Amino acid sequence: MKRTNTKVQRPLKLRVRRDDIVQVIAGNDRGKQGKVLKVFPKRQRIIVEGINFIKRHTRPSQQNPKGGIVEKEAPIHVSNVMVVCPKCSSVTRVGMQVLDDGSRVRICKHCGEMMTT
Repeated sequence: MKRTNTKVQRPLKLRVRRDDIVQVIAGNDRGKQGKVLKVFPKRQRIIVEGINFIKRHTRPSQQNPKGGIVEKEAPIHVSNVMVVCPKCSSVTRVGMQVLDDGSRVRICKHCGEMMTT
């Protein structure tokens, strides 16, 4: 039986969504920016394009007949990234605002503009 040391915490409402541009603020890839490819709310982790590469030793299979070492992105904790505002291009925190029609939108804490994705 395979054990993992990742605890499953109660899912939080993450302020990061797929296709957001984020910047890494902690870890080996600090300062790098990338696009969010996948979000795991239960584990509070995200996969960012070009960030946190791991080397996976794979056996030969039908998809990969040669096998060998494959590099791929590993999940990174959501607390180690910050969203980059598409309007003001600054690293920012994300706030929520309720519009007149009752819908909730994300806003940039720096410029106050709506973040659309």
